[in-house]
Amino acid sequence: MAAEIISVTTEDQLKQAISIRTQVFVEEQKVPVELEIDHYDQLGDTAHHLLICDHGEMVATGRLTYYDEDTAKMQRIAVLKEHRTAGYGSVLLLALEERARELGLRYSLLDAQCQAGKFYEKLGYETVSDEPFDDAGIPHVRMRKKL
Repeated sequence: MAAEIISVTTEDQLKQAISIRTQVFVEEQKVPVELEIDHYDQLGDTAHHLLICDHGEMVATGRLTYYDEDTAKMQRIAVLKEHRTAGYGSVLLLALEERARELGLRYSLLDAQCQAGKFYEKLGYETVSDEPFDDAGIPHVRMRKKL
C-alpha cells in the first residue's frame, strides 16, 4: 500500500470525501442522505476531515469532531468497497487519532456499526454502551479509547 493521508483543506477535497461517504453509506448501506450529510460537512475548525489517496484515487475518508474538551469523536469512517481489504481503515483511524493528539485531546470516541466492532477492538477500542442502539436503521455500539 502506497497511500497518502490528506488533510482536507479545499472544497474539492471535501466533495471527494462526501462522495466516498455517499457511495458507502447512502448507496451501499441505504442511509438517508439527509442523515449522512450534516453541519460538520464544511471546512473550518469544528471538524477535521481526512482522505486517503492511493495511486491518485481517493479510497477512504473519515472525520474528527469534538465530543467534549478532551475527547475526539471519530465519525463517517468509510472505505470504498473494492479497497476494504487493503488496510486503509486502520491507517485512516490511526491518522485521525494522531490528529486528535495534535489537538491536545486525550480520548477517542466512536459509534461503531455492530458488524465493525471487532475491527475497532483490534485497534484498542472498548465498548462503553450497555447495549446496541439504532443509528440510521443500523445497530451501533459506542466505543472509547485512551489516546
